[in-house]
Amino acid sequence: MPGVISLVTEIPGPKSRALLARRAQAVPRGVPAVTPIAVVHAEGAVITDADGNRLIDFGGGIGVVNTGHRHPSVVDAVRSQLDHFAHVCFPVSTYEPYVELAERLNRLTPGDHPKRTFLLNSGAEAVENAIKVARHFTGRQAVVCFEHGFHGRTNLAMALTSKVMPYKKGFGPFAPEVYRIPFPYCYRCGEAGKRGSGEAGNCCTASRERLEQMFASIVDPDSVAAIIMELELGEGGFVPAPKEYVTTLAAFARDHGILFIADEIQTGFGRTGKLFACEHYGLVPDLITTAKSLAGGLPLAAVTGRAEVMEAPQVGGLGGTYGGNPLACAAALAVLDTMEAEHLPARAARMGEQIRARFCQWATRHVCIGDVRGLGAMVGMELVVDRSTKKPDKALTARLIAAALERGVILLSAGTYGNTVRILTPLTTPEAIVEEGLDAMEQALEAVS
Repeated sequence: MPGVISLVTEIPGPKSRALLARRAQAVPRGVPAVTPIAVVHAEGAVITDADGNRLIDFGGGIGVVNTGHRHPSVVDAVRSQLDHFAHVCFPVSTYEPYVELAERLNRLTPGDHPKRTFLLNSGAEAVENAIKVARHFTGRQAVVCFEHGFHGRTNLAMALTSKVMPYKKGFGPFAPEVYRIPFPYCYRCGEAGKRGSGEAGNCCTASRERLEQMFASIVDPDSVAAIIMELELGEGGFVPAPKEYVTTLAAFARDHGILFIADEIQTGFGRTGKLFACEHYGLVPDLITTAKSLAGGLPLAAVTGRAEVMEAPQVGGLGGTYGGNPLACAAALAVLDTMEAEHLPARAARMGEQIRARFCQWATRHVCIGDVRGLGAMVGMELVVDRSTKKPDKALTARLIAAALERGVILLSAGTYGNTVRILTPLTTPEAIVEEGLDAMEQALEAVS
């Protein structure tokens, strides 16, 4: 059977180049253009550009369309809501889609304790508000985050974000009382488990004694309001934390009265083979932040947490003009229905096995592949100059992504060193299309390595 990739011009074609030229005159250079194409249509996992080229989307809008581009249920839900109203501002007038979505998230997130949810526009906004809530509840100010972590581009979120270039350079000063500790990046700390297993070995920092020693030289744990953690790094390179480390850290936080915030903005809604990455760890966080795939392409984010924590701020202390927009809420309810009806977390687990198997197969022939890792369909491949030194190969990563685009596949890089290729294709993508995309990736890898 013919594949879905169809290239009728070079990439980028003349119409894409024309729009990019207009963009350069209208949009500041600080907004990147990762791929030089102009999109006119997207369906499922296939994007059509202005020149009529059809490409497979392995980027998924940076993990936003787990249910695929324009899933029929999501489109129908938004159209139906639009027939009623598009905006009234939830802090002004209550409407059911917001309340129903909050109820659903309270039920679906880990833990059977009473919870509350409020809705926002973006992941960075969710992170900032989670920190606000944690500080108000605990009466403490300090926040602990991790090396290689990414939590957004607003001021406090930038303070929490680790990578300097391009996210932080020239944008300081940043919010105070933020303290950073090492992420258990076992491939680079020498404790890596078996390649391709997606599981780390016994992490050298997974001990209570090490944590106590670390905090003794960084910040008094009794002054810390919250620890915020991505259980699998997103922008930091698709690095899953070892389970024993998370277990030890959660116990440490609990014993010191520190709230544990799980940042599930990129890991959430099926990507890791579970609805939430927390489920891989048996972790019940005090607060959980979600966004990206929550609303199938519409801007929406959430903070969900223990009722007593979430109820701490005074009336008027939380909110926003657009947070929980009714169109986005309707989309999110359809997304959650689709996740359940189409068993997308289970499909993600199978997709992850398919992708990981191909990556590991390539690693037997290409010494530039230093590590293959990830949970479920959140799989990354780290490229290095050589395996002995593990020197990151950012240039090769860029060449691979460009070569894949020339062959009709949209890929994204990640990692503090810009040398990890990540897969974020919609979880609804048929196996044959995933395989076609991987075939094109393999051809690109053969061409550049």
